[in-house]
Amino acid sequence: MSKSVKKFIEGNNAIVDGAIAAGARFYAGYPISPSSEIAEGAAKELPRHGGVYIQMEDEISSMAALLGASLAGKKSFTATSGPGFSLMQENLGLGIMSEIPTVIFDVQRSGPSTGAATKPAQADIMQARYGVHGDHSIIALSPSSVQDCYDLSIVAFNLAEKYRTPVLFMTDEVIGHLRETVTEVEPDPSQIFNRVQPGEDVTQAEFRPYSFSSNMPAPMPAVGGRLLMRTTGSTHDEKGEFGPGPANIDRVTHYLTDKIEKNVDDITITRSYQLEDAEVAFITFGCSVRSTMTAVDILRAKGVKAGMLQLVTIWPMPEKAIRAVLSKVETVVVPEMNLGQLAGEVRKFNDYGCKVIQANRTDGVLITPKQILDRLEEK
Repeated sequence: MSKSVKKFIEGNNAIVDGAIAAGARFYAGYPISPSSEIAEGAAKELPRHGGVYIQMEDEISSMAALLGASLAGKKSFTATSGPGFSLMQENLGLGIMSEIPTVIFDVQRSGPSTGAATKPAQADIMQARYGVHGDHSIIALSPSSVQDCYDLSIVAFNLAEKYRTPVLFMTDEVIGHLRETVTEVEPDPSQIFNRVQPGEDVTQAEFRPYSFSSNMPAPMPAVGGRLLMRTTGSTHDEKGEFGPGPANIDRVTHYLTDKIEKNVDDITITRSYQLEDAEVAFITFGCSVRSTMTAVDILRAKGVKAGMLQLVTIWPMPEKAIRAVLSKVETVVVPEMNLGQLAGEVRKFNDYGCKVIQANRTDGVLITPKQILDRLEEK
């Protein structure tokens, strides 16, 4: 039977606990509000579990260190926000191209630039998807509670290892600094995904660190082991050698997208609240879920059949679940703490004549149920 413990902690601390439970043993980062508690927690807890914490000179080197540690066989992670997330984009692209698993926790704050460093926002959604240049896909999760911070951290590492890719964990200042009682269940070994290793009988001549013929990545040995593991940010062939031919460029580009987009049913997570008979629906994510759920309850108390779809996975976008909502209701409201980044994605799937209403707040204060309901009444 798995061990469990109850704690009254904040989201940032639950992230550290979840990462360690998932098997993470390396952290490299640079403190930045409102994510610094993750660095502090990692510095305290990792050495107790045989892990390593390194405070780097900036977020560029932090991201590089994560990739190096992962190549050496360690599950690695970092935490950042705003300007730091911007600095990580180049090496995030290297991780995507080289298929190096790691997890980046972005505790979102108001921006751009320094912005309001201690105020919450949900405005990094498009940056998460398109901040890296070139065609690619990405996996990004978004918690709405401190319990999520623990549970979904484990999910994030499992997805990173399974699909050999960096995974983004898009939390925010509200959830990061929120304190709640959580039950931290120690995962059973069967619930932890560790990267697939080449068979003991595979020779160097036979070994291929990359595979573009299927929608799943090749086995990944640690650098410095029995097999030579070539890796590069350049377009490469199955051996990891430079492969700039047009056909290979096309093949790699499609593969890096397909291994995520064609496994969307395995990757995406959504939650429904009172959607069964809903005539008005809300689609939201992250901290906005909390106020939206209250708004649904208020409407239900007034006799309005309202419901909510929570996007736990925001990338790849859960298209099937969103379309299912758009096709059954006349009105959808999209609450979010930005100027409509999720609403724009929802509209892309709206082939059903459904009215899509934005409910946005951008002043660094958590969106309220009243603001959400006011937007519905205005329209």
